[in-house]
Amino acid sequence: MSDDAPLNDRARAQRPLPKPGIMDIHAYVPGKAKADGVENPIKLSANENILGCSPKAREAYAGAADQLHMYPDSRTSLLRAAVAEEFRLEPERLIFGQGSDEVFQLLNQVFLEPGDNIVQGEYGFAAYAIGAYACQAEVRRAKEPNYTIDVEEILKCVDDRTRLVFIANPANPTGTWIPFSEIERLHSALPPSVVLVLDGAYSEFCADPTFDDGLDFARSHENVVVTRTFSKLHGLAALRVGWGYAPAEIVAAVDRIRLPFNISIPGQAAAIAALTDKDFQARSIALVDQWRPWLAQQLGGAGLDVVLPSAANFLLVGFPATPGKTAKDAEAYLASRGLLVRGVGNYGLPGHVRITIGLEEHNRAVADALAEFMRA
Repeated sequence: MSDDAPLNDRARAQRPLPKPGIMDIHAYVPGKAKADGVENPIKLSANENILGCSPKAREAYAGAADQLHMYPDSRTSLLRAAVAEEFRLEPERLIFGQGSDEVFQLLNQVFLEPGDNIVQGEYGFAAYAIGAYACQAEVRRAKEPNYTIDVEEILKCVDDRTRLVFIANPANPTGTWIPFSEIERLHSALPPSVVLVLDGAYSEFCADPTFDDGLDFARSHENVVVTRTFSKLHGLAALRVGWGYAPAEIVAAVDRIRLPFNISIPGQAAAIAALTDKDFQARSIALVDQWRPWLAQQLGGAGLDVVLPSAANFLLVGFPATPGKTAKDAEAYLASRGLLVRGVGNYGLPGHVRITIGLEEHNRAVADALAEFMRA
């Protein structure tokens, strides 16, 4: 540095300082895994597959143990081919990440400069915003009437500095969804320079005939990216395997910054095997289809009158503001009984908790405990 070069605050500092905005980011808060004084609590706080994972995936994972000294295939060639065949996609248009979270982060890095913005629903998944803030971009949160994405509200937030619009369908943490006709309407109104990201982490759990995951739509549009994950339906959350389907130009840009070897050999092997286990997938969906409406009905009967219709593997449940009956009180009450659910105050929903659909005994225990809680 020349003697007459001006010094900014970070250069004058007595220790290394992160760039502006980093320390203002609220770090991601995962669902609780422990309860004070309770051994082996039932974890219904992270939308994990309560059935575990496919036995085929577990066997494939174990079979990769003798390759732990090797770097994985950076192009994820075998998994790429398996996903392409399963979903009838062009393999060269696939992006793989450590969960779909990494795909979101990569998209933010590729498209955002300081002063740009992303648009998401007001209750949108936290990972979208974290990645945008890290790029010194603005996050605009569109109002969600009835806890549901509204196309007009999204469009109100879009301007000439908007680079990405994130839509989870079904959404987390609300579980609500919109028909694909609304996705098409949104896309038609967006500038062609804006990337529409359709997060399909829970898409397998929505069976409504008007629902569409967007993969066919993305094939013919240059500004649509669809993401999926192996963490939910397939039960491989620990292995962090997600993917996106995008135009070739976006894939090429992402590959410039994607870290090499980001999907492990055991992760790739387990994901390939999981795709072949249709029985496990069917049982996982059937469990949610059976117990999601049952639990909603039971909680409604207990006096919890804000139980949202959900198309995911969880319910968002509203509680009154009455002292002793709040969502925070309910979360603590359930935890004391070894039932861990997710408070979602950090999503702007302090009056709600999110409950993953569990096994029959878990769902009945939650229903009984919350009925007692409301009566007490």
